[in-house]
Amino acid sequence: MAAIFSLFLFFILFIVSLLIILSFIVRPRSVTIPIKFRHVFITGGSSGIGLALAHRAVSEGAKVSILARSTEKLAEAKRSIQLATGVEVATFSADVRDYDGVSKAIDESGPIDVLIVNQGVFIGKELEKQSPEEVKFMIDVNLTGSFNVIKAALPAMKAREGRGPASISLVSSQAGQAGIYGYTAYSASKFGLQGLAQALQQEVISDDIHVTLLFPPDTDTPGFEQELKKRPELTSIIAASSGSMKTKEVAKICFDGIKAGKFTVTCHFIGFLLSIASTGMSPQGSFWLALIEVIFGGLIRFVSLVFQWQWYKTIEKWSKEKQVNSKLA
Repeated sequence: MAAIFSLFLFFILFIVSLLIILSFIVRPRSVTIPIKFRHVFITGGSSGIGLALAHRAVSEGAKVSILARSTEKLAEAKRSIQLATGVEVATFSADVRDYDGVSKAIDESGPIDVLIVNQGVFIGKELEKQSPEEVKFMIDVNLTGSFNVIKAALPAMKAREGRGPASISLVSSQAGQAGIYGYTAYSASKFGLQGLAQALQQEVISDDIHVTLLFPPDTDTPGFEQELKKRPELTSIIAASSGSMKTKEVAKICFDGIKAGKFTVTCHFIGFLLSIASTGMSPQGSFWLALIEVIFGGLIRFVSLVFQWQWYKTIEKWSKEKQVNSKLA
């Protein structure tokens, strides 16, 4: 009994000591991002998660601007927000691949306090079947487009004085945490956002700008409906293990994470596990989450290996069935 008590005491002292150490080394410090009366600018804001985020920002008293390519969808989004809230949002039509066009829109919108880089495109195919143009399109919109938006917004965001902490959020994907069959180019474009976010946070923290990286799962949006029709069968089988969520639910979790100044925001337990397994050099502002990452990182890595094992078994089974069916045909 004495040995068990001593072991328990040692464990408690170890946890307390680790927390004390983490309280000194965790950076950047946690912060709250104000929303009311501030300018929230959302790319890809005419539909899906972006539109849901715009609704939330308006409902919390923000001045909201949304940017997208389609003027028709922008007009529809503006009407839907006005009908729901009575508030009129500013809309800007531009392609994120066009730096000059994006820069002009951002300059016209005025200084931004909360920037949400949400645009994204997806073409689900095995790499062998994907054209170079399709690969380039996804990388240009999802990754290069994010650089363009942030670069255009940064000068005015850095020049703010006395307006409190600012935020830059990048909407990635669970495919930006784990590579999945049929998502080769898409995953590459979304994984790139993690490196962008980590480096950017170091560059802008002295300006009181806080970076957030959002990892939504499959989400019930118009874009996702189109994706389901086109992506490979095996992709849908593997992705089903994570499940899907409603747009409003995802938007609430993401917006709450932005307001809390979190670097990493996930939407459910599997996403949380993936975030720890793939955390790398991501900042962590919470002592408690840092403690979980340090203590349980190895165990969570084991769980991620179990998921990988299941995926590869699924691929192996599907491939064998396909071979059998092709011989019978």
